[in-house]
Amino acid sequence: MAHLLVIDLPGGNDTDILKAAVDAGHTFTFLTSDLALYLGQAEVKAYLDQAFAKIEVPDFSYGQVEEKILAIHRQNPLDALLCLIEIRLIEAARLAQRLKLHHLNPLSARLLRDKFDVRLRLSQAGLKQPDFALATTTAELKQAVNTLGLPVLIKPADGYGSQNIVVLRTEEDLDPLFSPLEVMLPSHADYGLGVLANDRLLVERYMTGDFIGCDTFTIDNEHYLLGVNEKVMFPPPSFAIRGSCFTPRIAGDARHKALEEYVFAALDAVGFDQGATHIELMMTEEGPQLIEINPRLVGAKIARQVGYAMNRSIHRDLINLHLGRLTLETLSPPKHQVAVTRWVTVQVQGIIESIQLPAWTHPSIVCVDILKKEGHSVSSPFENSDRIGYVVALDQSQPEAEALAERYIAETVVHLR
Repeated sequence: MAHLLVIDLPGGNDTDILKAAVDAGHTFTFLTSDLALYLGQAEVKAYLDQAFAKIEVPDFSYGQVEEKILAIHRQNPLDALLCLIEIRLIEAARLAQRLKLHHLNPLSARLLRDKFDVRLRLSQAGLKQPDFALATTTAELKQAVNTLGLPVLIKPADGYGSQNIVVLRTEEDLDPLFSPLEVMLPSHADYGLGVLANDRLLVERYMTGDFIGCDTFTIDNEHYLLGVNEKVMFPPPSFAIRGSCFTPRIAGDARHKALEEYVFAALDAVGFDQGATHIELMMTEEGPQLIEINPRLVGAKIARQVGYAMNRSIHRDLINLHLGRLTLETLSPPKHQVAVTRWVTVQVQGIIESIQLPAWTHPSIVCVDILKKEGHSVSSPFENSDRIGYVVALDQSQPEAEALAERYIAETVVHLR
């Protein structure tokens, strides 16, 4: 049994990492800046009540964080640190280094919290990627758009989860009556848990092609591709993902080999030495080009999808990685199968009155999870946070899994008031 330090939870309510810890017989200490956020949710509280300790540092100042965690460490030595959200990545890396635990190094953690700095580093390494620029003022933003030319994509350099993204496609989008350029800075964006945007905007050429995600584990600078997630988007102007198909790594597959080479080169360029990543790419006519490196286990419940396809708990694997107990050779799945997700959404704004799921069941429907409940406000999907719930279908055939997931979503009815 190990003692784990867990820093906050994805989405403020995703307890999968805590469940994996408890199921494996581990104890854990939970660290956050806002305990009330978690204890006010019955399902989350049930897990946190099992913690060895619950530590709150309201402003999350590093000095206080280190002091309190070192005190816990003296009582019951910590064996691993897990942080699944970007906004605590730098503090997590510093703390892990102080405790001498297996974790991403602090220099890479700081680099990966700024998407513009990552672009610079990849450019120095010679990796293909879109042209880009940094904007910290409205004047710089307009100049960057003018220099790069349309279409361009603008996003916070410290953002995550497809939040606060803008695409300018045509000259009409630059019309002063409609253009967002005049009001994007300062952004006043609040990432939650007391973290505000740093108002550094990454401006880059808008790419088209097939949108995919590559999930990886890295142990002592050695990388392993878990698999490839082909993503399906809602129609523009939405930035929400409608679903995806995860295929575990296929040894000898030429496409997977090419993706490995690109992704591993990107990880080497940023000095990624320990942990999980979810790397988003656009498969363009010129080959794969980076969208962004997410330096943590994939979120939005996709880790469950990966686990179903690979017939294992990815959260337990992540724990073992940080404990120094995981070997990459053990990650190959026993048989080939794909996992397909599709998300429940609505097309109009309203308040959920009830959600009616299909009356039928099927052995290939392995997971149905409704994240929003009666009384929640919902609207048509623009960001991933607008989605209501999802279904996972598992099959050896991608078309059959996709058809089954689509059918389940089509027959799910959300009643609004």
